[in-house]
Amino acid sequence: MADDSTGTFQAGQTGLIVRIPEAEPAVRGWRERHDPSARAGVPAHVTVLFPFLDESRTDPRVRSALAEVLGSHRAFDLRFERCGRLPGVLYLVPDPDTRLRHLTEAIADRWPEAPPYGGRFAEIVPHLTIAQGQEDAVLEKIEADLADRLPFVSRVSSVDLMVYDGTKWHERASFALGA
Repeated sequence: MADDSTGTFQAGQTGLIVRIPEAEPAVRGWRERHDPSARAGVPAHVTVLFPFLDESRTDPRVRSALAEVLGSHRAFDLRFERCGRLPGVLYLVPDPDTRLRHLTEAIADRWPEAPPYGGRFAEIVPHLTIAQGQEDAVLEKIEADLADRLPFVSRVSSVDLMVYDGTKWHERASFALGA
């Protein structure tokens, strides 16, 4: 979930993700070795917004507002057919990514105190992280392995609110997208 090489999370942090279960067979082993969020219990996913509000602020009113905002967006399909790179990060590219960007923008507009990635990046780049903090040779090896496992399609019909308890990430709620 966090794209930083420290792999550290804080108890009470939350994030909003789209699970991509179709990716698990291809990426699980790599993620468990090279993605701190996987080791902390986060499934293969595309982040919608991280960090979101502190857990203490995700009361029934906030969850109701999330359901309303997310329910106003229709379910959609994503295709994953290639890898991409950010500095020190290998990821799967979701295509098209426009609806993911719209989900992020809608949540960030409703909760401007929770900008994507804490406001560290100017552009929203939807992605499914596979590895981070590795040398290029490792990333190239992973990418070569994944080439034979792509493409696949995933249906996005919900967004999950994840909470970090100090040891692991857990799903706190799931919000359906519109039909």
